[in-house]
Parts: sequence; structure tokens; C-alpha cells
Amino acid sequence: MTVRVFGGWEYEADDALRPDLAKTGYLGGVPMDGDLRNAPEGMAPKLMIRSLRDPDGANLDRIQVIKGWIDADGQTQELVFDAVCSDDWKIVKARCENAVGNTVSIDDAEYTNSIGGSLLMAFWEDPDFDPSQRAFYCVRVLEIPTPRWTTYDAAFYDVGLPEGVRPSQQDMIDIPDLR
Repeated sequence: MTVRVFGGWEYEADDALRPDLAKTGYLGGVPMDGDLRNAPEGMAPKLMIRSLRDPDGANLDRIQVIKGWIDADGQTQELVFDAVCSDDWKIVKARCENAVGNTVSIDDAEYTNSIGGSLLMAFWEDPDFDPSQRAFYCVRVLEIPTPRWTTYDAAFYDVGLPEGVRPSQQDMIDIPDLR
């Protein structure tokens, strides 16, 4: 899959949908693995994220933003936010309201791209930004469930799955953080 991430202070929600995402991203912010500096007063970091599935790969389930920071006690903290969900699911309390589902057929170790989406675009703004607290933001893109290697082997050799082994998995990619 391909993923583009830009972080800035003044992006608008519609910017994430523009066909010239890269141009808009570079003009108004930094790309993934960049440093956001000097927060304007009253502004929070805004991320524009776009992901496209591999041509022969599984559809995409969701895009997540992982915010990390060091609290007052010196402990690392993380929060996971769903930035966009496939199949037009709504986000409720920072998470997709429903799971994407699973089309994996255990008998023949196949799946269908009848769920999820081939392209996901997100605009996300930190809802709890504190300019006095250093934070980082990672992006994760999840695919729909696909057969695990054990499911492929079980179908090929015409044997059952070992007890306790899940027949499917959700592959994902983590993108370098913005700081």
C-alpha cells in the first residue's frame, strides 16, 4: 500500500481531499518523519493522510493516529484514534462504530474485497493538544482481514487448522512519526 502523511498547523479539512495533496502538504507543513515547530497560539496539529491499497492486495479497513507523549511523572503515554473508517462507518469516541467484518473463507483460504475501501483519505486534528507538552504522532493503516499462512497451508494440504489458531489476520503498516 502507499501512504502519504503531512502535518501542519493551518490545513483545512478539504485539503485532505485535494488532488494535489503533496503540493498542499509541503506548502503548509511537513511530511511524515518531520518536525512540527512553533505552534501558533490556539492551534493544534492537523494531519492529512491518504492511503491506497496495493493493486493485488486487500482493501483498507481504517486509518489510525497514535499520539504519544511523556506525562508529568515521566511515563510514556499513548492514545489511539481512528481517523477514518471504511464503508462509511462513523467514528464514535475516537473509534470506528463497527468492525469492518471478515470475508475469509477457511475452506479455500480466500477472501474478497467486498468490504473496506481501495482508497482512504483522512483529516485529523489533535483534540487534546497542549502546546507545553511535547508529543509525537504515528499513523497506522489497517487492511481488511486476510487468511493467515496456516489457513493457506490447511487448505493446500486439505487438513484442519490447528486448535487455537486464528484463520485470519489484519495486516497493517506503521508510518514514521511527526514530532
